[in-house]
Amino acid sequence: MPSDLKSTRLTETGAIFAGPGRLKALSWVSGASAGTIQVRDGGASGTVICTVDTPAGATLSGSIGLPENGMRCETDIYITLTNVGFCTAWYA
Repeated sequence: MPSDLKSTRLTETGAIFAGPGRLKALSWVSGASAGTIQVRDGGASGTVICTVDTPAGATLSGSIGLPENGMRCETDIYITLTNVGFCTAWYA
């Protein structure tokens, strides 16, 4: 069953959606140093359900699409950014 896809752009660590949801895709622009994007379920101290490594280079970008139904977060979708310029998350 199709659902409405939404997106949120972060320039620092924070919540993508304050409720249950499915992460469908991520895109980002790297920082000057290599970094990470951690997807958490349950806020800043929640369970890490995915870590994406990003390369060094402030003009480098990347993206990842998650197959099928994406990744389910039961509590909320929270993203921790380390050395990442910005990140856009698509969720439903």
